[in-house]
Amino acid sequence: MSDTVQAYILIQTEVGKAASVASEISNISGVTLAEDVTGPYDVIVRAEASNVDELGRLVVAKVQGVPGITRTLTCPIVHI
Repeated sequence: MSDTVQAYILIQTEVGKAASVASEISNISGVTLAEDVTGPYDVIVRAEASNVDELGRLVVAKVQGVPGITRTLTCPIVHI
């Protein structure tokens, strides 16, 4: 099992911004996948970090700073 912390980040964007948000987020270090989707969220991101604190910094300092984002929900992956 990997020592990294992984999470899905569910993102709501301003109308018409999903594709540009997904494209910009895909360039952030630690993001392994960013796709625009339909449904209650506009973009789903998979990210990884070395620990929970680093994951939090990734979400708050980098992901939430992308223009067009209105809300994020971070869902850490657990291995049960």
